[in-house]
Amino acid sequence: MFYLKQPLYFECTACGACCTGGTDHYIAVNNNEAELIRKHLGVTLNWFRRRYIEHLTRDSWSIRLQDGQCVFLNQQGHCKIYNLRPTQCKTYPYWPELLETKKNWLNERKHCEGINKGQQISIRHIKRQLKTQLDAEDDI
Repeated sequence: MFYLKQPLYFECTACGACCTGGTDHYIAVNNNEAELIRKHLGVTLNWFRRRYIEHLTRDSWSIRLQDGQCVFLNQQGHCKIYNLRPTQCKTYPYWPELLETKKNWLNERKHCEGINKGQQISIRHIKRQLKTQLDAEDDI
């Protein structure tokens, strides 16, 4: 992981670009996260699944993308469930595939204007976020 040898800089600009993607993108959500979101919305399980969730595989789920955007992204590009957002959202951009090489990190700038801007991120914070993401991937 290249971040151990050189500092990383990141500052979220709240642009919402990380909440959008193509047909190959998804937003993984585990059962606990989905249930917290469902309760917050005050909808039935069936309604929640029909409106907000998609199957990735038999046992894994994704937040629905509508026209390439997360269904929880509002008109201003802000998350309507920010405090309950899935782990994948909380740990971005500290994902294993982005931290693997400097090239991957720099390529992600196409999708995130906050990469290589702002303050230096501590290795401790990066490792904590990376572990959280890897643990979440194990749970899905």
